[in-house]
Amino acid sequence: MLRAIAIDDEPIGLEVIRSLAEKVTFLRIEGYFINPFEAVPFIQPNNINLIFLDIEMPNVKGTDFIRTLPDPPMVIFTTAYSQHAVQSFELDAIDYLLKPFSLERFLKACNKAQQQLTLRKHASDRTNAIFIKSGYEQIKVDANEILFAESDGNYVRFVTDKQRILSRLTMNEAEALLQGRDFIRVHRSFIIAKDRITKIEKRSLWISQHEIPIGSGYLHDVEKMLRV
Repeated sequence: MLRAIAIDDEPIGLEVIRSLAEKVTFLRIEGYFINPFEAVPFIQPNNINLIFLDIEMPNVKGTDFIRTLPDPPMVIFTTAYSQHAVQSFELDAIDYLLKPFSLERFLKACNKAQQQLTLRKHASDRTNAIFIKSGYEQIKVDANEILFAESDGNYVRFVTDKQRILSRLTMNEAEALLQGRDFIRVHRSFIIAKDRITKIEKRSLWISQHEIPIGSGYLHDVEKMLRV
């Protein structure tokens, strides 16, 4: 499933995307934004992997906005001006939709994004396996499936949608095991998968139905994550 947002300073542009997106079964638009900077804190916690982005906006051009994101999702530019095409592809855009665009053209762009997402997932699956020692076993786990790791005395419990694995590790060792992947420590007893967050409040966050406390010493890191 493609999880997307749409950014356009003209409400009618957002309404066109809303209408077309309803006809694409593998696409879900999670948010619509007139101000691009209001979209920034929404992207990472909601696991957004595609942006429909207008280029000509009054406060910032879409091509400049996408450069401000350190790890941007895929982007499909939407614009009424054909002269931006070359620049958009220099930014590795998935596609470039010239307004007004048809359902057929919109669907073609969405198919490209879905194909790219599938390729990226397969590449990630091949490289994201880790081995967690549990008793005398070494259990192979796809790091993408880990929701969070929780301290339990002298052990760490790794929780996925399908299983819980108890390993005799310290939290620092668990943090090192998950280093370089999309995890963040939010409490002395919890490391969570950033892209599995479903809700954040002042002192806690949710991973699916699990409420996770945010430690006072980790508030800065969580706030920094939200600003990215």
